[in-house]
Amino acid sequence: MLRSVVFLPVIFIQWSCALPTKWKPDPINNRPIIGILTQEVNDHVMKPFGKTYIPASYVKYIESGGSRVVPIRLTQSTAEYEKIFRSINGLLFIGGSSNLETSNFARVARIFYRLALKANDAGDFFPIWGTCLGMQLLTVLVAGENLLTKTPAENMSLPLNLTTEAFSSRMFEGFSSNLMNALSQEALTGNFHHYGVTVETFKDNDKLQSFFSILSTNKAENGATFVSTMEGKTYPFYGVQWHPEVSRFQWDPKLTFPHSPDAVRVASLLAEFFVNEGRRNLHYFSQPEEEAMSLIYNYTPTYTGNFTGYEQIYFF
Repeated sequence: MLRSVVFLPVIFIQWSCALPTKWKPDPINNRPIIGILTQEVNDHVMKPFGKTYIPASYVKYIESGGSRVVPIRLTQSTAEYEKIFRSINGLLFIGGSSNLETSNFARVARIFYRLALKANDAGDFFPIWGTCLGMQLLTVLVAGENLLTKTPAENMSLPLNLTTEAFSSRMFEGFSSNLMNALSQEALTGNFHHYGVTVETFKDNDKLQSFFSILSTNKAENGATFVSTMEGKTYPFYGVQWHPEVSRFQWDPKLTFPHSPDAVRVASLLAEFFVNEGRRNLHYFSQPEEEAMSLIYNYTPTYTGNFTGYEQIYFF
């Protein structure tokens, strides 16, 4: 008995196997190197040890954020500074005591500042951080003049008077709401300065106001209100009139270094923040041997805790 066979039409369905375009993140530098500009020795008790210096607390601060450090001397040529700039991923101006217009510290800083402006304008991301005198130096570089006045806050720990801009800033983006509250209510920031830029002077200067956002202010011992934290509106340049590094790495009992868990956390987050900014820069040394010879590991810090407020200092 024959059975009828029914032929069913074969339908071919074409499925697309194409994957969506994969998002490509920006390149990240996981071996960052931050340059720290040395400063002239002005304190007579330090002069026997060298002509320029970097307190070890700044080196440890940057290293704690996940970066290596290259000390930048003040006696090199412009061509050598340009080569260093192409090899490092960010720059720190330290605190201290130096003329912000005529010193070699200011002269070399001006070279790197101009290189950083040009690089960032060309899309080559390069961050700069200034602490205390370093922040004051940034205002001189941007304004083209020295606008400092007496704003004494010597050996004082203070809470920050945070501005509205602080809560949308890059610098404080990684801070929890609880830590931001602590920063504005607890004395978490160590201050050791005699001069600063008042809020009134800052707002009256078109160059400063257009370049930086004020993230915090504080009141000095003489009643003047000074800018205590700022960040560039367009450029990755940052300044603090206070000293985050002392909370983790300086211990002189005669000085009011804030060592509370919140103060340490603030310092840790800021170090990580700036180093992470450096990770966005892809400069590198052309030769591994040159990189190795340039790093701070080639130098030995001197114990200075018995005659300065620093436990250790690198002299050059």
